[in-house]
Formats: sequence, structure tokens, C-alpha cells
Amino acid sequence: MRVAIHQPQYLPWLGYLAKWAAADLFVFLDTVQYEKNGWQNRNRIKTADGARWLTVPVRARLGTRIAAVALDVDQPWGERHLRSIETAYERAPHLPAWREALARLYAQPWERLAPVAVASAEFLARATGVTAPARLASSLAVDDDDPTGRLVALCRAVGADTYLAGGHGARYIDAKRFADAGIRVLYQTYEHPVYAQQHGDFVPFLSGLDLLLMHGDESLPILRRGDAWTEEP
Repeated sequence: MRVAIHQPQYLPWLGYLAKWAAADLFVFLDTVQYEKNGWQNRNRIKTADGARWLTVPVRARLGTRIAAVALDVDQPWGERHLRSIETAYERAPHLPAWREALARLYAQPWERLAPVAVASAEFLARATGVTAPARLASSLAVDDDDPTGRLVALCRAVGADTYLAGGHGARYIDAKRFADAGIRVLYQTYEHPVYAQQHGDFVPFLSGLDLLLMHGDESLPILRRGDAWTEEP
């Protein structure tokens, strides 16, 4: 069984969704520390004025685990994000099909980062046709602060024999420990596909929402055009 393990990301990009699509199980790594100015609480959409950040406001001290990060509920960020999406993609061919689902996502009274990041990622995964199930790392009773040890333990907990690592996985994992545990490691070398967008020249590395609202049911084959995996980092 192939497992992919990654921190929850808000409205994630195509490579994240492609890794999920290549797995038999996706594990949201919500037990590691929140990364300020990372992708866990923000991503970009394409507007008439170029790429624009959508950032979920949080209240988090240094060292806080993702699962414990609270949102700044005094800010009406959900309304702002939905309005920004509707304005940016008002002429996108597939916005009408997903407008109500987006409205439901942003209407929920979110209080913590992990649930909204997970929900936004699951929305994009299911909407684009990714079917592999997902679990939270916090539900698997794995307590190991070592980066490689944690991943190996999570793989063992779900019965995985193959770990799908991100493109930068070689920087922080000890491949020998995976081999000793009988777990194969494949490294993602995603090649970003080019597809039709609004508002001028193509911009890569946006939220997968851009692809979904522009291409609808064609999103999965497009995002998987970038699939590339190697056994060597």
C-alpha cells in the first residue's frame, strides 16, 4: 500500500493533489509544528491584477502543533475569501457548479486551523476526482519527534509498504531507516502542467482551485500530467 503524508495545507496546489491521487491513503500530518508564512494557512488564486494571497488569520505561538493552532475568529476572513474567489473567477466556466459548495465551506464557524485546512484540501481533492481516503496523524497514536522516526511509525501504523515523499523529502528523511523497516521510498519530481487560465500569461503554483474552476471534470487528468516519481532523491 502506498501512503502519502503531508501537513494540512489550505487550498493546496496541484503537486499536493497529485501526490494524494498517487496514494492509496493520504495522512494529514497535523502533529508537527505550525510553520509561519508557509502553506498551511494560505495559498494563491489568480486575479485580473495577478496572483493574490488568501490567508487564514491564526493565533499561534512558536512551537504550536498544527492541530492546536487557533484562528483569529474576530476577522471575517471566510467572507473575504469567498468574495475574492467569486470576483476573481466570475467568468470561469465551472464556478457555477462549485459556488454552493464553496459557500458552505466558508459558512462554517471554524475555530482551529487544522479542520479548515483539511476541509479545504478534501474539497479540492474530491472535486478534482481524487478518491484515496485520508486520515489524521493525530488519530494514529504515533508519538515520535524525530522526523524520519515519525514517518516510519505512521507508515507502520497504516500498513504501508511504500512511502510517497515530497520533492524535498531527501533533505530531512533517512532513507536507510525506511529500508530497514521494509518500506520503499519514492520521491516526487512533479512537473507543473500548463493549462488554460484567465487573466493573461500562465501562472504556475497556484491553488488547485484555479484549475478546478477553469477545467472542472478535466482537472484530474490535467494535474496528473505532471506525475513523476523516482527511487533516487
